[in-house]
Amino acid sequence: MNAAYVFGVAFRLDPTGARADPDRFETTVEIPAVEPGEEGWLFFRDRLWRGEVGDESSARALLGERLGVEVERVAFRELRTDRAYLDALEDAIAADLERFNADDVDEALHKYLGSSIHVRE
Repeated sequence: MNAAYVFGVAFRLDPTGARADPDRFETTVEIPAVEPGEEGWLFFRDRLWRGEVGDESSARALLGERLGVEVERVAFRELRTDRAYLDALEDAIAADLERFNADDVDEALHKYLGSSIHVRE
Protein backbone atom coordinates (compact mmCIF):
# COMPACT_ATOMS: atom_id res chain seq x y z
CA MET A 1 0.00 0.00 0.00
CA ASN A 2 1.21 3.44 -0.88
CA ALA A 3 -0.47 6.82 -0.29
CA ALA A 4 0.45 10.41 0.51
CA TYR A 5 -1.27 13.68 1.27
CA VAL A 6 -0.02 16.24 -1.24
CA PHE A 7 0.15 19.95 -0.43
CA GLY A 8 1.22 23.06 -2.27
CA VAL A 9 3.36 25.16 0.05
CA ALA A 10 4.83 28.67 -0.19
CA PHE A 11 7.59 29.85 2.10
CA ARG A 12 10.06 32.70 2.34
CA LEU A 13 13.71 32.68 3.33
CA ASP A 14 14.95 35.42 5.64
CA PRO A 15 18.60 34.52 6.21
CA THR A 16 20.66 36.26 8.87
CA GLY A 17 23.70 38.03 7.47
CA ALA A 18 22.89 37.13 3.88
CA ARG A 19 20.50 37.93 1.07
CA ALA A 20 18.54 35.38 -0.92
CA ASP A 21 17.17 36.09 -4.39
CA PRO A 22 14.59 34.84 -4.91
CA ASP A 23 13.52 34.74 -1.29
CA ARG A 24 10.07 33.21 -1.88
CA PHE A 25 9.55 29.64 -3.01
CA GLU A 26 6.64 27.38 -3.85
CA THR A 27 6.94 23.63 -3.68
CA THR A 28 4.94 20.44 -3.43
CA VAL A 29 5.15 18.51 -0.19
CA GLU A 30 4.00 14.92 0.28
CA ILE A 31 3.21 13.57 3.73
CA PRO A 32 3.04 9.77 3.74
CA ALA A 33 -0.41 8.50 4.72
CA VAL A 34 -0.48 6.17 7.70
CA GLU A 35 -1.95 2.74 7.11
CA PRO A 36 -5.68 2.72 7.97
CA GLY A 37 -6.31 1.64 11.54
CA GLU A 38 -2.81 2.61 12.71
CA GLU A 39 -2.16 5.61 14.95
CA GLY A 40 -2.33 8.78 12.83
CA TRP A 41 -4.51 7.35 10.05
CA LEU A 42 -7.23 9.94 10.72
CA PHE A 43 -5.03 12.75 9.38
CA PHE A 44 -7.60 13.49 6.66
CA ARG A 45 -10.46 13.73 9.16
CA ASP A 46 -8.52 15.94 11.55
CA ARG A 47 -6.90 18.27 8.98
CA LEU A 48 -9.15 18.50 5.91
CA TRP A 49 -12.67 19.59 5.07
CA ARG A 50 -14.27 19.12 1.64
CA GLY A 51 -10.87 18.82 -0.03
CA GLU A 52 -9.43 21.94 1.58
CA VAL A 53 -7.18 22.57 4.57
CA GLY A 54 -9.47 22.83 7.59
CA ASP A 55 -7.26 25.06 9.75
CA GLU A 56 -4.62 26.86 7.70
CA SER A 57 -2.56 28.15 10.62
CA SER A 58 -2.28 24.63 12.04
CA ALA A 59 -1.38 23.22 8.60
CA ARG A 60 1.25 25.96 8.10
CA ALA A 61 2.77 25.09 11.47
CA LEU A 62 2.79 21.34 10.73
CA LEU A 63 4.36 21.72 7.30
CA GLY A 64 6.76 24.40 8.50
CA GLU A 65 7.97 22.04 11.21
CA ARG A 66 8.48 19.27 8.65
CA LEU A 67 10.32 21.59 6.23
CA GLY A 68 12.26 23.64 8.77
CA VAL A 69 10.95 26.96 7.41
CA GLU A 70 8.11 29.34 8.15
CA VAL A 71 5.29 28.48 5.74
CA GLU A 72 3.27 31.43 4.41
CA ARG A 73 0.61 29.54 2.48
CA VAL A 74 -0.57 25.95 2.23
CA ALA A 75 -3.18 24.32 0.03
CA PHE A 76 -4.26 20.69 -0.04
CA ARG A 77 -3.99 19.21 -3.52
CA GLU A 78 -4.85 15.51 -3.25
CA LEU A 79 -4.64 12.18 -1.56
CA ARG A 80 -2.38 10.34 -3.99
CA THR A 81 -2.98 6.64 -3.44
CA ASP A 82 -2.86 3.18 -4.88
CA ARG A 83 -5.99 1.01 -5.04
CA ALA A 84 -4.89 -1.19 -2.09
CA TYR A 85 -4.59 1.80 0.25
CA LEU A 86 -7.91 3.27 -0.87
CA ASP A 87 -9.63 -0.09 -0.34
CA ALA A 88 -8.15 -0.36 3.15
CA LEU A 89 -9.18 3.24 3.91
CA GLU A 90 -12.74 2.57 2.77
CA ASP A 91 -12.90 -0.60 4.90
CA ALA A 92 -11.63 1.25 7.99
CA ILE A 93 -14.18 4.02 7.50
CA ALA A 94 -17.01 1.52 6.92
CA ALA A 95 -16.13 -0.21 10.18
CA ASP A 96 -16.89 2.97 12.16
CA LEU A 97 -19.13 5.33 10.17
CA GLU A 98 -20.33 7.07 13.35
CA ARG A 99 -16.81 8.44 13.82
CA PHE A 100 -17.26 10.33 10.53
CA ASN A 101 -20.86 11.42 11.06
CA ALA A 102 -21.73 9.97 7.65
CA ASP A 103 -24.31 7.56 6.25
CA ASP A 104 -21.84 5.76 3.98
CA VAL A 105 -18.18 5.61 3.01
CA ASP A 106 -18.57 7.82 -0.07
CA GLU A 107 -20.15 10.56 2.03
CA ALA A 108 -17.32 10.34 4.58
CA LEU A 109 -14.62 10.52 1.92
CA HIS A 110 -16.31 13.44 0.18
CA LYS A 111 -16.86 15.26 3.47
CA TYR A 112 -13.14 15.40 4.19
CA LEU A 113 -11.32 14.87 0.89
CA GLY A 114 -13.83 16.35 -1.53
CA SER A 115 -13.00 15.08 -5.01
CA SER A 116 -9.25 15.19 -4.29
CA ILE A 117 -8.50 11.46 -4.37
CA HIS A 118 -6.12 10.44 -7.13
CA VAL A 119 -5.64 6.70 -7.59
CA ARG A 120 -2.38 5.66 -9.23
CA GLU A 121 -1.30 2.15 -9.99
